[in-house]
Amino acid sequence: MKRVLFTTFAIVAVTFASVSTLASPSPQKKGKKAKLESKSSRTATEARDLAYLTKEIRKELVTLPYFSVFDWLEGNVEPDGTVYLRGQVTRPTLKKDAGRRVEKVEGVDRVINQIEVLPLSPNDDRLRRAVFRELFNFNSPLFRYGQQAVPPIHIIIKNGRLTLKGVVANRGDSDLANIKARGVSGLFEVKNELKVEKLDKE
Repeated sequence: MKRVLFTTFAIVAVTFASVSTLASPSPQKKGKKAKLESKSSRTATEARDLAYLTKEIRKELVTLPYFSVFDWLEGNVEPDGTVYLRGQVTRPTLKKDAGRRVEKVEGVDRVINQIEVLPLSPNDDRLRRAVFRELFNFNSPLFRYGQQAVPPIHIIIKNGRLTLKGVVANRGDSDLANIKARGVSGLFEVKNELKVEKLDKE
């Protein structure tokens, strides 16, 4: 059975739990060696399958209609082919569509959809727009991130609380995004969970 998994969105976190395939001890050394070689071959094949499936699932998720900078998707796969989807989205239909698309990927046996649909809130919508403008305005050093179809910096707001998710090129961009977000009036809390693509050299 192929094992699957995938990602996040611009970031999708992917974890993969491998199956223990240790065979029972063989009375003959030659037979044991053959089994070990077979196991090694299977492991390499599964690793290639996982890389391919990760790419396919990520492609399905990031091309979802209405998936935007204000949504976040991530997940992991279990050894039995079960995929867990998590994250936060602004539209109920996006949660359903994500589950349906992943179910259709060859190798996926079951999808556990744990994606949270964020509550409707005019104030949260206002804050989303305000944070987007602050981060990606024309004069901002972060402007280049906002020019992508789905910016790698995701703005997740729930009940006036902001979490920055995604990937940036360096620690300076992460710090700048955090500072700019904290300057937006009306936010109760700001969490910076941005990952740095390349750690700055000392």
